[in-house]
Amino acid sequence: MIRLCLLLLAAIWPGLCRAITLDLPANAILQLEEGPASTSLDLPIGSWVEGYIPTRRAEGQVVRQVWRIDGSGLTTLQILAPLRDQIAEAGYDLLYNCQTEQCGGFDFRFGVDIAPSPAMQVDLSDFRYLAAQRTGATDPEFVMIVVSRTARAGFVQITQVSSAPDVAVRVETALTRPPPLAAAQLGDIGLQLEQAGRVVLSDLSFETGSSTLGPGPFDTLDGLATYLRDHPDRKIALVGHTDASGSLETNVALSRRRAASVLERLVSDYGVDRAQTEAEGMGYLAPIASNLTEEGREANRRVEAILTSTD
Repeated sequence: MIRLCLLLLAAIWPGLCRAITLDLPANAILQLEEGPASTSLDLPIGSWVEGYIPTRRAEGQVVRQVWRIDGSGLTTLQILAPLRDQIAEAGYDLLYNCQTEQCGGFDFRFGVDIAPSPAMQVDLSDFRYLAAQRTGATDPEFVMIVVSRTARAGFVQITQVSSAPDVAVRVETALTRPPPLAAAQLGDIGLQLEQAGRVVLSDLSFETGSSTLGPGPFDTLDGLATYLRDHPDRKIALVGHTDASGSLETNVALSRRRAASVLERLVSDYGVDRAQTEAEGMGYLAPIASNLTEEGREANRRVEAILTSTD
């Protein structure tokens, strides 16, 4: 993983210097770096409502960085959640945290200080925002994070406002990196199908509310296609699942279309025999986590491969 260290080098308070260390995926690439600059920033601390976004004025040394995560199958929540946890561990209190429409959609996005494209790219249908504060040596310190993604990459903007007179930025490479796939590791897909009868294709990404599969590449599809080509006698069902938002009929239809989109990709791009596959949708009828939490709903939105061969 890449370790992003924002070090507060307050020379007149050397005993109070603390580092904010945020871990990003190993393939994160620094797109833009600005500052430190002594200025002020209005941080949104609420959603856009009737032309107004509540803000808090932050003053001090401002550093802004934008990172691009190429070829990532991570959702915006999967990118933001570990950063949010690390900020909490560093002693920050959450001021505001929201997603897309909850934030205020288009109006909120253009009410936030976000670096211009192409450095920072924001999908107006899929972005997340976080602002947090902690007590500094003399004044409050703030962190603002904006996360979004395109079909090909994830984007993270991290803005820090410090009371320290100097702010230094250092990038370190950690020795270890977590597996990129949470449910199916490379080379293990066939084994999971044979032993468990099913596998979650955890790195797939779809446009929000859409059945269109992103361009990839997707390691799970590569592994699944290899298994099917090596075992022409095996057949699978691709089954789409959703969270519990919306009607059952709508979710079943959406989940079936997503499964069908995966099927077509396997056939067209990976050379899988169509006769070995079928696509179905379960909607929200087979959750693997609670729909009461955002993390649970994220986990429930998935496509699984189920082995249907009986011998």
